[in-house]
Amino acid sequence: MDTHVIAAGLPALGWALHGGLLLRRLSTARRDPLTGLHTRAGWTARADHLMAKHPSALVLLVDLDAFKAINDTFGHAAGDLVLTTTAHRLTAWCGRHGIAARLGGDEFVAIVTGADRTPGLPALRAALDRPVEHNGHTVAVSASVGHCHRSHLLVPALTDALSAADLSMYAAKGHGRRNTR
Repeated sequence: MDTHVIAAGLPALGWALHGGLLLRRLSTARRDPLTGLHTRAGWTARADHLMAKHPSALVLLVDLDAFKAINDTFGHAAGDLVLTTTAHRLTAWCGRHGIAARLGGDEFVAIVTGADRTPGLPALRAALDRPVEHNGHTVAVSASVGHCHRSHLLVPALTDALSAADLSMYAAKGHGRRNTR
């Protein structure tokens, strides 16, 4: 083989490898390392698109109740297990009709485009409120869930849906644990 051809091809190979590494880093930056869910940045781009296209979109905010007490009582490994379990439960509830993300700490968000095809908010609350077993201990888990239907907004924007879901979530927290509004 001609050495000139090889020498000319090496920079292209280098750029291809570099580009692949950058795409991999970008992909992992948009995923939460603990739960595997999207991060806020990765979720927002997809959710904006889904919100614009689906009149039946439902936006949810989930906040675990008394999460600090779980870490303080059972340790951070138990807290991590509760977070990953919550992520799995929320993802399972969304199914093929939605996506979930971890915003940070014990806060999660999701959008479903076929809310009529999901099991419903009471089923989500029941799933999120199931205890988790860790090292022979039963860890009680509960979550406050706020939601907003796209159809209830004057302007169907994701930021407005998130604000409404946030108000709904805090209203649920104000009525005690295991509430959904």
